[in-house]
Amino acid sequence: MSLSIDELYVAYGARGVIQGLSLPPLPSGSLVALVGPNGAGKSTLLRALAGLEPMKGSVTHDGVDVTQLNFAERARRLSYMPQQLPPGIALGVLESIIVGLRVGGAEHPAALAFEALRQLGIEHLADRGLDALSGGQKQLVALAQLLARNPQVLLLDEPTSALDLHYQLRVMDAVRQRVQAQRLLAVAVLHDINLAASHADTLVMLDRGRVVACGTPEDVLRPALLAEVYGVQARVERCSRGRLQVLVDRAVLQPKGAA
Repeated sequence: MSLSIDELYVAYGARGVIQGLSLPPLPSGSLVALVGPNGAGKSTLLRALAGLEPMKGSVTHDGVDVTQLNFAERARRLSYMPQQLPPGIALGVLESIIVGLRVGGAEHPAALAFEALRQLGIEHLADRGLDALSGGQKQLVALAQLLARNPQVLLLDEPTSALDLHYQLRVMDAVRQRVQAQRLLAVAVLHDINLAASHADTLVMLDRGRVVACGTPEDVLRPALLAEVYGVQARVERCSRGRLQVLVDRAVLQPKGAA
């Protein structure tokens, strides 16, 4: 199975945010990271794929045009994790996951919910109330809710933005393991380029609503492109363990199109 995006347009009023965006088929069993500067259209792209923004263009999954599905059917295929849980939910952590699973008709919802918490290392939060959690803990619970539902495509909007180093790695490892074990597809917005380089199979670099590069981390993370898109002077090297790293030396001229 694969996700195909062709000639996708999203506009806010008269302002085009995503402009004719197309990507090669994104295969199941892979983790795709969307990278690029602020305002590049990364989160807007995820929301459009999830059916949360009006759009024009073609989005197909496993040969099915998901734009023709109703919202519930689309969400079963492509499930979206926002940057933050909505406020004012008076539920416990485990209960909030179980409720979502019961609505979806899942069998053994309590076991599935607890396993999702365990995979992220937050099973100790099971009996806590959502309103008593920190921002980072709420972010982890939101991901646990998504993992428990086990959709075919995970759309993750900055899943590590509020997390410390330990949980950043825990989250990315959990997503990668789930994607490979279940042959799912994950598309994640990531601001940490080194985290994207170490965990993603494919990087899609966006700038001003357009794809400027798509390929393996080694193909995309080039000093000249980083200077053009981010406005930084950077080196791309491999560490002693062979891991690709971006080392930023300084800011240079403001990138084209920046505010």
